[in-house]
Amino acid sequence: MPDPNPAALDFLLTRRSRPYKTLGQPVPNRAALEPILTAALRTPDHGKLEPWRLIVLEAPALRRLADIVSARGTALGKSDDDIAKARLAYEISPLAVAVIEVQKPSDKIPAVEMTYAAGAACLALLNAALAAGWGANWLSGWPSHDRGFCAEALDLADNETVAGLIHIGTESATPPDRPRPDLATVTTWVSA
Repeated sequence: MPDPNPAALDFLLTRRSRPYKTLGQPVPNRAALEPILTAALRTPDHGKLEPWRLIVLEAPALRRLADIVSARGTALGKSDDDIAKARLAYEISPLAVAVIEVQKPSDKIPAVEMTYAAGAACLALLNAALAAGWGANWLSGWPSHDRGFCAEALDLADNETVAGLIHIGTESATPPDRPRPDLATVTTWVSA
């Protein structure tokens, strides 16, 4: 017989990301962040490869990255609006955790499964932060897909990419919930 956890199921049924623009101080200190990070790493991992790592970015580091966003955007020929929008996420964020996908050599585990595992770590981190009472949001954006930015800002190796940036802080406003997918529209039941 199953052993249900109604509180956990209720959390998952009602969870929602918080807009990064509404996240401010205070942020979790190291002692408060460590269980959140630990929970993030309890994600499915076929082959036990641990195809991820975490980079905790505090406010001063995020401001430094904002300057790199501007320089990279100019070098890439991005519009002023694209640069400003991307820069803002780094400029105003009080804390973010970069989840880094690490592709590891494996004859058994396909590369795509490592990508899925890193994405699962992002969602687990996001949900752990929300469950701990913080506001949180999973973002990426063009800088996180630019090899130049990743190398300069985060010192990523060639086998590493940004799976996501999880912004964490205290929520200052709660916007209305967004529409959710219609279960009947996106679900197919197969019985034979």
